[in-house]
Amino acid sequence: MTPNTLRRWRHALPVIAAVLTACGGGGGTATAAPASTPAAATTWKLVWSDEFDGAAGTVPKAANWNYDLGNAENSGWGNHELQYYTSNARNAQHDGNGMLVITAEKASNPGPCWNGKPCDYTSARIHSNGKASFTYGKVEARMKLPAGAGIWPAFWALGTDLATAGWPKSGEIDIMEFVGKTPNTVYGTLHGPGYSGAQGINKPFDMGAPVSADFHTYTIIKRPNEIIWQVDGKEYHRLTPAMLPAGGTWVFEKPFFVILNLAVGGDWPGAPDAATAFPAQMQVDWVRIYQEN
Repeated sequence: MTPNTLRRWRHALPVIAAVLTACGGGGGTATAAPASTPAAATTWKLVWSDEFDGAAGTVPKAANWNYDLGNAENSGWGNHELQYYTSNARNAQHDGNGMLVITAEKASNPGPCWNGKPCDYTSARIHSNGKASFTYGKVEARMKLPAGAGIWPAFWALGTDLATAGWPKSGEIDIMEFVGKTPNTVYGTLHGPGYSGAQGINKPFDMGAPVSADFHTYTIIKRPNEIIWQVDGKEYHRLTPAMLPAGGTWVFEKPFFVILNLAVGGDWPGAPDAATAFPAQMQVDWVRIYQEN
């Protein structure tokens, strides 16, 4: 078994947490205490995944992923971003070693940016709408992120009713966002009616070392009226409807699809500087969706 195969098998094992409850008695005539009975175990059943096992140079599987394209056509993606998203293999391809590599590079044949100029960079943004979705369960990806000013990789989810409800009524769950100007920190954020954009409910997770130095697993657990964020299995953010700001609406009891992208520039990360290295690459080992039993 190759190390890569072993790694994928190991990560596919269900996560099981057992909670034991015990009963005790006291007083009166001594009687045998009832045997402890374990509570129902929480187990996770893998229901969808992409292990990115395609041959080197091949694009993401059409059975799993669609592309978002452009920049000016989508008003800079609402954030004055500087990349033009393409479906070119240069920007998203398998490496032949079990990884999907999303690459942002200086543009050689750019499309138009929101500012009326050709975009300075190209990159990729892929999503599973119409091909894979989840309402409840565990959703996670193992990734290694690029560093540098102006770099903005993300793993996130939008409601499948986006086309009819619009944003932010569709809801947005940012499972992981990273901006190069805070190199040790990733962010988990929720957006909905009354708490969107800069008012999204955000929490940082400080890893104590550069995020880009290694692979990490980024996770949400979505249950009725609850969303939990984790990094490498450690919880750092949890939200329920009761925690929304006054006037906010909880819009998360419905299906969501997942998105992977590598943006460059924008209102939050700012522009790249002379020290930002291109091409910048976001390596995705796998994306998995589990149901809870």
